[in-house]
Amino acid sequence: MRNRYIVSYDISDARRLRRVHRTMRGFGDALQYSVFRCDLSPAERVLLIEALVKVINQREDQVMLINLGPRDGHVQEGIETVGRALDRDDDRVAVVL
Repeated sequence: MRNRYIVSYDISDARRLRRVHRTMRGFGDALQYSVFRCDLSPAERVLLIEALVKVINQREDQVMLINLGPRDGHVQEGIETVGRALDRDDDRVAVVL
């Protein structure tokens, strides 16, 4: 079963920031530059974390994964935006190894 995650990151170095963004594009859809929506199986979640650990400086950078629950649940209704609405294209997830 896939769960939907919001992944947000704060990276203190520009080079690492670009590398994290590139890594995240392989796991989900960008909502903002440093915020992604990812539908991940438990194994994909582990792969994402492993990929990020290789890129970030764990003393200076922070990546936050927020588990919103099952993808097939009513997760979309739990995300609120002010201004432009979120894309509802839920079928675009690719895992790049």
